Amino acid sequence: MPNNVPKKLGVLLVDDHALVRRGFKRILEDDADIEIVGEASDGEEAVRIAAKARPAVIVMDCALPGISGLDATRRILQAQPETAILMLSMHSEDTLVRQALDAGARGYVLKSAMDLDLVNAVKRVARGEKVLDPQVARTAALKGERESGLTPRELDVLQRIVAGKSNKEIAAELSLSVNTVSVHRANIMDALGIHKTAELVVYAIRNGLVTLP
Repeated sequence: MPNNVPKKLGVLLVDDHALVRRGFKRILEDDADIEIVGEASDGEEAVRIAAKARPAVIVMDCALPGISGLDATRRILQAQPETAILMLSMHSEDTLVRQALDAGARGYVLKSAMDLDLVNAVKRVARGEKVLDPQVARTAALKGERESGLTPRELDVLQRIVAGKSNKEIAAELSLSVNTVSVHRANIMDALGIHKTAELVVYAIRNGLVTLP
């Protein structure tokens, strides 16, 4: 093969639904510059395949069985910081967008977007650009700083709520009053639009807002 032939952009697809992966694969492989170098159906598999295939771009579903897309992103980037990760999600909550970008993802796009241009998004993150779904970017622009996501202190409290600790135990660990912890708990639920602790725990784990032991 002549040296002047440009190398294809290797992409790893990570989604727990085979039909979704098949659809994305068809879209991406229609482009002559892109080659699918692997597929994974959960976070652990994504980490393993990324280490072997060393893709230039990973299209990563946010909510995966086992370790979340956010945790998988952190692990992969620790070993391969040059990899560009494009996060796909059904959710446009600012907290999740911020968590994804903090984890190192270069892009965050909504799976439900009717005008999702996956090829363009993949090429842009490969060039080092940051890609945000217009709906996500618009929502973030309309909201104030306080609503851009959970604060570090709220994430500390959330971590302990998920661990099953009472307000009293959390207050002792973080050197706060029980009343302050109650306020943090209420603010977290309000910010995420959740009203039951059990739902909060499931949401936090599924979306990678907490680190599991």
